[in-house]
Amino acid sequence: MTTSDTNEANSGAAAGEVDAEVRAELTRLRDSIDNIDAAVVHMLAERFKCTQRVGHLKAAHQLPAADPAREAQQINRLRGLAESAKLDPAFAEKLLNFIIAEVIRHHERIADDALNGTTGDNGTTGENGTTANGTTGTTANGAAAGQR
Repeated sequence: MTTSDTNEANSGAAAGEVDAEVRAELTRLRDSIDNIDAAVVHMLAERFKCTQRVGHLKAAHQLPAADPAREAQQINRLRGLAESAKLDPAFAEKLLNFIIAEVIRHHERIADDALNGTTGDNGTTGENGTTANGTTGTTANGAAAGQR
């Protein structure tokens, strides 16, 4: 059931009878929102794939997980984009700070795995026994990643 289906099911009794034209417009708008939400999720997934690669590169070269100068630059850039898009810059900053915190957490885990001689993203292997970065999913003692 989509968000629009759920909302329609819940709104009929509470709002009384709603004009069919209004209901159709609500459905159209809610379907658009559902599509945008799906696009946002897919874009975030792509972003995290890139940041995972950054994390592996940082770990391989013993670079810190956090980069405060880069983070500040990104926040300023996103605030400007938000303003030009008529989106609340404070909201955009909060969202980016949340994403940055998650990225740093991933980078710390990747660095810990590298330090401990394990490989893999999130301690798991893919369908073919390789991790997202293409390495075999084993720990230093030969156990499959994720079985630590």
